[in-house]
Amino acid sequence: MTLSIEDIKKLRDMTGAGMMDAKNALEEAKGDLDKAVEIMRLKGIAKADKKADRTASAGLVEAYVHGDKIGVLVEVNCETDFVARTDEFKSFARDIAMHVAATNPLYLDKDSVDQDALAKEKSTVEKEVAASGKPKEFEDKMIEGKLSKWYEQVCLLNQPFIKDDSKTIEQLTKELIGKLGENIVIKRFSRIELGA
Repeated sequence: MTLSIEDIKKLRDMTGAGMMDAKNALEEAKGDLDKAVEIMRLKGIAKADKKADRTASAGLVEAYVHGDKIGVLVEVNCETDFVARTDEFKSFARDIAMHVAATNPLYLDKDSVDQDALAKEKSTVEKEVAASGKPKEFEDKMIEGKLSKWYEQVCLLNQPFIKDDSKTIEQLTKELIGKLGENIVIKRFSRIELGA
């Protein structure tokens, strides 16, 4: 199959990938641009998982103020100052700060959830499910589903991204890792709301 330079350039522009990566993805997708983007996205996530153990000690603190009423500070780490200075990394940090301002997550991820809050939510969910009258064999799945929804509300990494709710913040982070080639970690955040 012969690929046109225009298609390779178009895929590069869409994904920010290198020339050979774009060419290989297009070959694998047999010239289908949408399929090539999906292939690259999946490979990026796979790369991100491999980089997760690498130390991310560079980065930046991004500040965002919304309407003089909500202020957010977010620390996003990467492996090198070089990546920390890129427009893509800065834009990502800004998006995360804006997301925190809009959604007000209570925790970074499932591991940082307060155990008392989790126990209270689990107890509430178990009572709801027991009162629903559904067959016993479905109760565990229902509890798991409701807790998963709760994590989406309270954990930043589990939340659907406000600019594209087809991906979570965790997926968005992994895509950027695949694109920039470094481990990227949202380390912490703080949100202040006037009068709250």
